[in-house]
Amino acid sequence: MSESLKPFSRGDVFVGATELNDPLDDHAGRGRIIQYDKNLKQKAVLWLGATSHLVGGLNFDARGVLWAFDSHAFVVLNIHPDGRVQIRDELPTRAFSHVTFAKDGSFLLGEHLAGDAVRPEVAARMKTKIPFFPGGDRFGDGHVWRFSADGALLREYATQTHGGMAGFLGVTHSALAPDGRTLVYCSETGPRLMRYDLANDRQLPDLQSFQPPFQGPPEMFFGMAYGPDGALHVLRGGRIDIVNGRGETVRSIPLEGFGWATLAITADGRFAYAGSFFTGQVVKVSLTTGAVVHSASTGQARALAGIAVFAGQKRAPRKKRAAGRKRAVGKKKTVRRAARKATRRRVRR
Repeated sequence: MSESLKPFSRGDVFVGATELNDPLDDHAGRGRIIQYDKNLKQKAVLWLGATSHLVGGLNFDARGVLWAFDSHAFVVLNIHPDGRVQIRDELPTRAFSHVTFAKDGSFLLGEHLAGDAVRPEVAARMKTKIPFFPGGDRFGDGHVWRFSADGALLREYATQTHGGMAGFLGVTHSALAPDGRTLVYCSETGPRLMRYDLANDRQLPDLQSFQPPFQGPPEMFFGMAYGPDGALHVLRGGRIDIVNGRGETVRSIPLEGFGWATLAITADGRFAYAGSFFTGQVVKVSLTTGAVVHSASTGQARALAGIAVFAGQKRAPRKKRAAGRKRAVGKKKTVRRAARKATRRRVRR
């Protein structure tokens, strides 16, 4: 089995599926990222040494760098296309679990945890200990933190959270709307699809919200992603809902079983990759027909916490490319002028 990832190819799928190997802690184990091709044929496995618990929140930035998180151990990782694994230890030591990228180059980190207590009925069956952040008296605040491209903190947004079924979950999944200013997010297993106005730093009315008593199983939200057409795709545990800007579910794609919690959309908008936390299964779903066209098993239940699709490295904006060309041309002219002067000096001698 490979100990490193293969060179990234367009369409490759990366899955965070920790190998759980601690009988006393069902969230702990060897961090693992599995690399598949677009048809979910396994290509490689990267074993991580800096993590101790579930690895998830996978996402690619414009440079083609893969981001990954261990919110339990307060670890943020960058896996570069050359295979280098970078620990982003300059970032605040908080329970960040995923990243969203803005068009201006800044990035948003979602704080996975909030509060200082676990609901008693959940605590009775939990087999892991949720830590307070270093120096704090709570798990976290469930806020969204914005950083410049070079990692400088720009703002902390006081996002509302629901807590989910366990009561301590913060901003566990999010997606930036096409307007570039509205963040849509959830506390997974909770019944609210929340929104925040980043430009004016204020909470917005929920895009969707359900209140008990529910008709049938409890309403829950999980992973989400916008497609290239601007449509929001949201996992609901047992299906993918397509939700418009008015909060209306315009279509649902059923999935077999329950526990589908992580989602990624291909760059062309034709397919979705979904991961089941309960079973460790990954499926490739046609967004046109709703059919599962490929599937794979990570071989580990209750560990699949992130999916990302490599879409390639984005080109720099045209203005930046033009500036780069001008600098290159200027350097060439400078070199040529220096060469001509040196030639004239040699001739005069």
